[in-house]
Amino acid sequence: MSRIAPASPPYEPAIAEALQRIMPPGIEPLLLFRTMARSPRVFGKMFAAGLLDKGPLSLRQREIVIDRTTARLGCEYEWGVHVALFAGKVGFGETEIAATVAGPSDAACWSAPEQALLALVDDLVDRRTIAGATWAVLNAHFDEAQILEAIALTGYYHTISFLCRGLDLPLEPWAVRFPTG
Repeated sequence: MSRIAPASPPYEPAIAEALQRIMPPGIEPLLLFRTMARSPRVFGKMFAAGLLDKGPLSLRQREIVIDRTTARLGCEYEWGVHVALFAGKVGFGETEIAATVAGPSDAACWSAPEQALLALVDDLVDRRTIAGATWAVLNAHFDEAQILEAIALTGYYHTISFLCRGLDLPLEPWAVRFPTG
């Protein structure tokens, strides 16, 4: 069980509307979202982040950033939810899924632009900055809006990872688990 008990229906109208909007049909609201609903202020700020919609990066590029960030921060909960919901949609096979967790940023399964996104995440997670060489490669493949989006996504999912790990959220039963071995 989570360190803070999740909210139960009926939810406040604003929270109920947000949950209905964000969750795929047929899937109950995530434990993370129901737990955050215990604080309507934090819940509202979480959804107001504006990074849950379509941005200048493709869905595949977004998922590379999100999956790598959550994996590097040891957040199996959020990583597993994203892999379960999006890996098939963005064309990740077993190799790419495993490489988001343990592979080097320049693994052969990634294109050059994808490698640049992985290097960005690794730099930010490991050094809390972006190395000049990483920036040069990013700049060769992405425009300013895309780079800003990738940095913001890394930061946003850093926060999400802290929430999940700090709350000690149990994994969703349908989510993917980190690869073993």
